Amino acid sequence: MNGAGGVFDELVGQSEAQRVLSEAARGLGMTHAWLFTGPPGSGRSTAAVAFAAALQCDDGGCGECHSCRTVLGGTHPDVTRVIPEGLSLGVDQVRTLILEAGRAPTSGHWQILIVEDADRLTEAAANALLKAVEEPPARTAFLLCAPSTNPAEVSVTIRSRCRVLVLRQPPPGAIAELLVARDGLDRREAELYAAAAQGHVGRARRLATDADARVRRHDVLQIPRRLTGLGACFTAAVELIEAAEAEAAGTYTERSAAEKEALETALGKGGTGKGASKAARGSAAAMKELEKRQKTRDTRAQRDSLDRALVDLAAFYRDALAAGFGARVPPIHPDMAETTRAAAGKLSAESLLRRIDAILECRKAIEANVRPRIAVEAMMTKLWQV
Repeated sequence: MNGAGGVFDELVGQSEAQRVLSEAARGLGMTHAWLFTGPPGSGRSTAAVAFAAALQCDDGGCGECHSCRTVLGGTHPDVTRVIPEGLSLGVDQVRTLILEAGRAPTSGHWQILIVEDADRLTEAAANALLKAVEEPPARTAFLLCAPSTNPAEVSVTIRSRCRVLVLRQPPPGAIAELLVARDGLDRREAELYAAAAQGHVGRARRLATDADARVRRHDVLQIPRRLTGLGACFTAAVELIEAAEAEAAGTYTERSAAEKEALETALGKGGTGKGASKAARGSAAAMKELEKRQKTRDTRAQRDSLDRALVDLAAFYRDALAAGFGARVPPIHPDMAETTRAAAGKLSAESLLRRIDAILECRKAIEANVRPRIAVEAMMTKLWQV
């Protein structure tokens, strides 16, 4: 297999990353700890999983062998992938993962731990991981992923122990090519969704394959023309929050139900006798802890959904600003070109910039744990007033 291709085909527009990872899988520049950074949608987790497959493959990531297929499918016994389900990743879970990562590989070449969103590690969890990274077991690889928007959230000491691979935002043309080749989209549609996704491959695919996602995007882009008064601002805020909740609601429904059923079974649901009664009384704490984790996970999903909507809205005003200046830059929402030109004709450049700032302030407030409804209502009011 050559330097690119195989398991690395999924890295859209990342030729340099393909080269580095392919060479490392063959031992050139390989180290036990890696940190993948890049903007949302750039493919941090995709790169980490592809690299894990290449490390387990006898041919450096052919994409066809049993090792490659099981790693990519999430079933390889020597690859553990951790996706934080809530707002943070705690020390107890990290310690358990480190113990697993310290085992000798059972069937592969490496024991691999992939941690997505490593910026969500609590301080205690980061310290526990640091000890493992500083003194790694033989044949163990740590693959950490974190956004490049604020890499300082990852411990400086951990970063210093890792080889950092920076992924860039894929160009719309590369994403469009993927949608045409893999999903069979019409070229015009593929280019529209690739532009609207703003470099986020997963978002582009969602728009291409999910009619509900397209409807939600359309509704968000209608907000500027709907803000005709204070009452309309509060209505738009409520609808935006409810749309985000509805989108997130089905994300983990089946998984949560399966987790609850599995826990109930483990706790002896349906049993009889004194032992069963005692176990049932002692199960309340375990069930409460599960419900707490699930609630935190659902909150994260809602915030992620809302953030996507805010990014779409900010891009609308960006397109209007570009149209007002006659800038020769491709629009993010080409299907809204007429509406953004109309907005540019009515609003000054200063007014458009203030609107973009209001959206960015809303995103920061929500990230700082301000209640989403309060933050969005304040944003809508500013969008109407400025």
